[in-house]
Parts: sequence; C-alpha cells; structure tokens
Amino acid sequence: MALLSRSHDGKPINIQSDTPKAAAQVGARDAGTIRAATEVLSGKSKRGFFRRLLPFLGPAFIACVAYIDPGNFATNIQGGASFGYMLVWVIVASNLMAMLIQTLSAKLGIATGLNLAEMCREHFPQPIVWGMWVLAEIVAMATDLAEFLGAAIGFQLLFHIPLLLGGILTAIVTFIILGLQRYGFRPMEAVITALVGVIALCYVIETVLDRPEWGTIVYHAVVPQFSGTESILLAAGILGATVMPHVIYLHSALTQGRIVTRDPPLLKKLLRFEMIDVIIAMGLAGFVNAAMLIMAASTFFLAGLSNVATIEDAYKTLTPLLGQAASWVFAISLLASGLSSSTVGTMAGQIIMQGFLRRQIAIWIRRGVTMLPSLLVIVIGLDPTRTLVVSQVVLSFGIPFALVPLVMFTRRKDLMGVLVNHRLTTIIASIVAALIISLNIFLLYQTFFGG
Repeated sequence: MALLSRSHDGKPINIQSDTPKAAAQVGARDAGTIRAATEVLSGKSKRGFFRRLLPFLGPAFIACVAYIDPGNFATNIQGGASFGYMLVWVIVASNLMAMLIQTLSAKLGIATGLNLAEMCREHFPQPIVWGMWVLAEIVAMATDLAEFLGAAIGFQLLFHIPLLLGGILTAIVTFIILGLQRYGFRPMEAVITALVGVIALCYVIETVLDRPEWGTIVYHAVVPQFSGTESILLAAGILGATVMPHVIYLHSALTQGRIVTRDPPLLKKLLRFEMIDVIIAMGLAGFVNAAMLIMAASTFFLAGLSNVATIEDAYKTLTPLLGQAASWVFAISLLASGLSSSTVGTMAGQIIMQGFLRRQIAIWIRRGVTMLPSLLVIVIGLDPTRTLVVSQVVLSFGIPFALVPLVMFTRRKDLMGVLVNHRLTTIIASIVAALIISLNIFLLYQTFFGG
C-alpha cells in the first residue's frame, strides 16, 4: 500500500518513510496527520471512532465557510423578518444540495489528483480555458468584495470605528491567517474551523435568547410553503446563492494532495471519511443559516418589523428586542464570518490561477489586488449591504461554469475509476445543477428586468 502527500511544490513524497526531511517538507503537524490517516486506512489504528475520524476532518470545514459568509446574513435575515419561519425548508433543501456538490468536488480531487480548474485546463480547448479563468477571477473578486465588507462591518459594529479602518484591520488579520499556510495544511484548517466554531457558538447563544417556537420550526423545515411572489423570489435568492463557484474549485484542491492513494479499496475508504467531513461541516453551516433565519423570525417578524433587511438594521434592532448582549454576539459572528471567508476566498483565487494557467502570484499581491475594490467601495461611500447584494448577482454568472464541468467529470469512469458517480448520483446532481442554474437565471432576470 502506498500513501503519499504532496509538498508545496506539488511533488509527491512518501509519508511512510518517516524521515526528518519528509516531515519538514509537509510540516510536522501535517506529517502526523497523514501518518494517522495511513494507519486508519490500512486498518492498523486501534483508536476509537472519533480519533480515527479526526485526521480526515478539515477540508470541508474550509469549504463550508462559503455557505456562512456575510452574503448569507442579509438574505437569511430578510427571509426571517419578512415571512417568519416559513422558509426554513429552503435552508434545509439548500444544505442537502451543498452536501452533494461538495462531496462531488472532494471526490474529484481524491480520484484524479487534480482540482477542478486543472481538469478544465486538461480537457477543454485553450480559448475556453482562458475565458473560464477570466470569469472565475471576476467571480472570485466579487465574492471577496462581499466577504471583505462583511468583516469591515463587523469591526465597525463591535468597536465603533470607521468602516475604512475596519477594512484595513480586515486586510491585516487576513494576511496573518494566510501566513499560516507556510506551516502546512493543518494549522490553516484549525484556524478556519475555530472561526466556524465561533460563528456556530454565537448562533447557539442567539437561538437560546430568541426562545423560538420549535414545533413551528420543525413543521416549516419539512413542509414547502410560499406566501406570494415576494416569498418565491426570496426563496430563490436563498437557494440560488447556495453554491459558490470558487469553493467548488477550492474543495477539489484541498483533497487532491492531502492524502493520496491509487489503491481502489483505499480510495473508497478515504471517500467515506471525506463524506463524513462534508456531512459534519455542511450540517454545521446549515445550522448557522437556519439559526440566522430563526433569529430574524423570532425577533423581527414577531415584533412586526418585517422591513429589517440590512445587517446594520438587524444589529441596531436586536438591542431593544433582546438586549445589548444579543447585538454583540451578532456582530462577533459577522466578524468571524468575514475574516474566515475572506481568507478562504484568497486561497481559492490562488487555486483558480494555478489550475487554469499553471501560474501563481505572491499571495500578498493577490490579497492586495482583491481588496482594492472593497476599499474603493468604502471610500466612495456606497451602501455596504446593497454592495453585498450586487456582488451576489455577479457571482451568479459563474455558477454554471463550475457546476456543469464538475458533474461532467465525476460521471466519467475513465477519469474517476472506482469513484465514478453512480448513475442515480449523476441524475440527482444534474437535476440539482439545473435547478440552481435556473434559479440564478431567474434572479438575474428579476434584478435587471423584473423591478
């Protein structure tokens, strides 16, 4: 049995050699994680289930950040404030779709040893590849705009500082987090997972303070329901913005060289562990999104404040309804969301350029370039929440160019081997892709022509 990891220059190294040089190449913590994973896959580990699972957890937690970024805050808050608990089922449906798509992305990296951008480069004509790269970069920049602004707003709400200073602090903290990559994949995974944990804890607190109607929530979680055209449009916004193109590219890259094997039985076993990673991480993201909507429904909707639609309005309104602690917790969750998703967005940008073009730029240059539009928005004085919405519209253009190739590649046995999609999986994934693309087209139409 041969299990490998890859050094930062992409060359495979044998992690079973246990030499100081190999450990230095992948980082001490990475080497320990890969060694533990090797023992589990080979059946030699005598640890309990959770400790056997631990080495495989991480990639999906980085990917799940995209599902709880600041762009989700405004949509979920508006949904809960306008229609109460009615659209909880949309969160549940969105989360199930996310689990399927992120599993396919992770599986692509494991089976082929290439990420989605690299697969597109290898199998599509060069003009199409260049076009996809340009579009992916534009989408990544639009995504980063939402994430960067969210963190800046979080700093402003918490510390009452100017938005521009909040933006500068966001850039500094993001640089620090990105600097962890030099120590391997495990420290970065740990920090991002910790930030996701902060967001989840904040919404546990918010949910306790809200005292929601659990029976009504359970009912609306399983019974699809609408109330007029506006609720359909808002449901389309929540569901249609579920999948972010940059995180599809990123997740396949996170798994492509983390733990490498070409042994068919071990590939299947590795995929099972990665699926558990996806279920836990995406389940956590689903809880956070549902808690956002539930918080808005339990406070604003029940108080008759159905016009609360911006992050700033939600923060200000929480204080008289639930007390100062509730608004602080909300701001902390927003800050953690912005910082983590901004970091992940920059990582995805690096993967996209390397995958499509076989080129990379220094990560501090990429971070500097992608944050310029955000700082410009702040300096000009544009409305931050409105800018978040516009960035989501730009994001919609890029979804088909990531989702369709993902389904195309994972259904091919010559590429995927034993991890090729089951026919039913391909059918369901195709339906999900068609639904998400249709919803995004609908959103774009409503934005430009619907009024």
